[in-house]
Amino acid sequence: MPRIALATYDPGAQPSKDRDLPVLADALRAAAADAVAVPWDDSGTDWGGFDLVLIRSTWDYSWRAEEFVAWAERCATVTRLANPAGVVRWNTDKRYLGDLAAAGVPVVPTRYLAPGDAVTADGLPDDHDFVVKPTFGAGARFAARYTPAERDTALRQLARMHAEGLTAMVQPYLTHIDVSGERALQFFGGRLLHASRKRAVLAAGTAYDADKVAHPDLEPWTPTPAELAVAERALAAVPDTPELLYARVDLADGADGELRVMELELVEPNLFLWLHPGSLPRVTEAILVAADQGV
Repeated sequence: MPRIALATYDPGAQPSKDRDLPVLADALRAAAADAVAVPWDDSGTDWGGFDLVLIRSTWDYSWRAEEFVAWAERCATVTRLANPAGVVRWNTDKRYLGDLAAAGVPVVPTRYLAPGDAVTADGLPDDHDFVVKPTFGAGARFAARYTPAERDTALRQLARMHAEGLTAMVQPYLTHIDVSGERALQFFGGRLLHASRKRAVLAAGTAYDADKVAHPDLEPWTPTPAELAVAERALAAVPDTPELLYARVDLADGADGELRVMELELVEPNLFLWLHPGSLPRVTEAILVAADQGV
């Protein structure tokens, strides 16, 4: 009976936001695995006692990314971690988009502004809407959409982020998202699992520190051959060609109508099994195979 830890976050007194976690745990138990959900930062857990630690809904990591990466690296020394610790370190910092771009993957053009970098209103876009968000973030945390007329407000956000030690990303807002949405292609066990489409997350005028709905109006989606090709290019560009148990590639249409990679989610992407219940058997089987492989 393989022992599998589903690494999650501690929701405290609130219900967990991970709708898939109990369903996945039950499916693994039904398949004769000893599966338990454990907060990643639980200091009393013996991670070496598991055959596999599967990173799932560790959705509070972006507030303390270095602590989370250090946990992943420690965990990987005593058991099998999925995805691997090297992938976790690379993918928690959204500057990975620069690596993808260097490999020829079409990504959203991105400018990075670290604490100490000089920036003025004149240095922000004056001819199109743009987005400011942190390189370490999840669920649109500290992300906002601005018009050129709101550059002074964007500067205040940048100052706040820099004061907290956060590096900012400045990207053009892809207006096609308001029409065609953002498509998420989910891979598991090395193959396409399913795909979904969501509508725009960043509404105009929403404050950067306001809560956002991470996946508004989510619906099943059948990916086009072009979408699948771009997603596979992004996965092939991950450094050192690691074995990825799971991955999600978020795509949107650029201003020129061509596909762009918004994000490559290799750490703790939502699986959306509640929307795609038919995918549960494949996910369960792939997890059991990974657990059987050992460290």
